[in-house]
Amino acid sequence: MTVYTPRRAARVLLVDASDRVLLFEGSDPARPGHRYWFTPGGGLDPGETPAAGAVRELAEETGLRLAPAELGAPVWAETVEFPFDGVWYRQEQEFFLVRVPAWEVDTGGFNEVEQASVHGHRWWSLGDLAATTERYYPPDLVDRLTGVLGGGGPC
Repeated sequence: MTVYTPRRAARVLLVDASDRVLLFEGSDPARPGHRYWFTPGGGLDPGETPAAGAVRELAEETGLRLAPAELGAPVWAETVEFPFDGVWYRQEQEFFLVRVPAWEVDTGGFNEVEQASVHGHRWWSLGDLAATTERYYPPDLVDRLTGVLGGGGPC
């Protein structure tokens, strides 16, 4: 029986003027060969709202500084279960959409875990994501982004 550690998180869909989404390439320290792409964001601090956590994580991971009020409402929420560094998590997470004309990513705010487990970043078009054989999370990201960017509103 798997024992899950509960976790709350906020994630950001950082999308540029060409409708490309920023993803980081990471690996699990307990499974270094398990590479994957993921959105900026992470776990909430105690008492932190999802919007406050999203802007804190965005600043730490990309250098982009926003106020929580600039985010608007989350575009979707989900619960996921995953292992990281030998611990299984059940994570409730909310996704916020942030549009930028362009952005030069600054990872100078990475913590020790991020420095060890994040190997790069890339701006992905929806077409590139749909065509890749590389692993990315969430696995329904293309459909979710298509709905959000297509004016479909929250998914």
